[in-house]
Amino acid sequence: MSILKNRVCLLTATLRRLSLAAAMGVLCTLAIANPPCPSDLDGDGEIGGGDVAILLLDWGSVCPEDPPSITAVSPSYGPTEGGTTITITGTSLSYARQVKVGGVVASNVVVVDDTTVRAVTPPGVLGPANVMLTTVGGNTAALGGAYSYVPPWSTVLEFAPNANAVPDPTLRAAITATGKPWRVRDNGTGIEMVLIPPGTFTMGCSASNSYGCGSDETQHHVTLTNAFYLSRTEVTQAQWVTKMGSNPSYFTGDTSRPVEQVSWNDIQPFCTATGMRLPTEAEWEYAYRAGTTTAFHGMPGYLNGTNDDNQLGTIAWFGSNSGGQTHAVAGKAANGFGLYDMAGNVFEWCQDWWGAYASDAQTNPTGPSSGNSRLLRGGAWGGNSGYCRASLRYVYLASPDYRYYAVGFRVARTP
Repeated sequence: MSILKNRVCLLTATLRRLSLAAAMGVLCTLAIANPPCPSDLDGDGEIGGGDVAILLLDWGSVCPEDPPSITAVSPSYGPTEGGTTITITGTSLSYARQVKVGGVVASNVVVVDDTTVRAVTPPGVLGPANVMLTTVGGNTAALGGAYSYVPPWSTVLEFAPNANAVPDPTLRAAITATGKPWRVRDNGTGIEMVLIPPGTFTMGCSASNSYGCGSDETQHHVTLTNAFYLSRTEVTQAQWVTKMGSNPSYFTGDTSRPVEQVSWNDIQPFCTATGMRLPTEAEWEYAYRAGTTTAFHGMPGYLNGTNDDNQLGTIAWFGSNSGGQTHAVAGKAANGFGLYDMAGNVFEWCQDWWGAYASDAQTNPTGPSSGNSRLLRGGAWGGNSGYCRASLRYVYLASPDYRYYAVGFRVARTP
């Protein structure tokens, strides 16, 4: 019996790939003793179910296992439809028989050696998932949040937020806590997007040194409970033409400029074709501020933002420096979320109808159910610095069919 035990322990990884009957046959061919075969554990002269039952019942004594552990999973993310081959590394993995990702059984489990197991992920739910491995002897090992399911429409460019782009550790922690990738590219349009995490902020009046607030900029607390993706730049002429076929812009010649002369109504077919949407006004202001409370968002030398209109040229193309035209996107410094041109270049449409703010705290506000004007935010190449303030609400002539060569948009997407 000792020879059989040795053979079982040495050949476990190989035998697990075979049927049980074939596995017992291999033991016979490798046994040193003469017939009767050492694998004939019940002594009936045959290798069959009785022998398998004895082997399984005695497995703990035949092959005592060291407790397994998982130290890493690579790659650490993949699409929600599953099908990604992952490599699990750890210790005492030779007897692995099952892998679960997010509680769902993975397929094609292959033991490479005592420190490595491969498996193919099952379909899963967006976000982090635990990885669990179970051995033949019933021992388990798990690594919490070791694998993350990412949106199937995206290519991940950077999973974790880059400290150079998101310098505030609090914001980085909030992004990381979602379990979703920070910087992605939309596969259908090539639009690069960054994740904006949930949070609470004070929405409304942020006066600059030169310009006060409008009567409709009443401060109020807003909580956004859901993370969302926002395009890192305004939608460019090239990105528009790819989906819509023609370029409506006044300032042409460089398709990396923002598309303009697009109405709120014009944008709806683009959103339908791409699975995108316009950000709500609250989402837009929260993303602009990126944790700041000042008139203008953070910038090099003023990471906490500033009210100084003389600093605006660092982040915005506006009346004082634009030369009377739009410019290629991402030509100025980004804000604390890594978003470009939130101030200046072109005004940006929001989803909401314009209306007075509610005075009490709001959660995920979407504005009035109807109205005459949609919201424009962020200022543009031809305006003064006051239009570029975080809280400025531009509604003049902004009916849904309004087109102007200082009006464009950026897109949001629900993960």
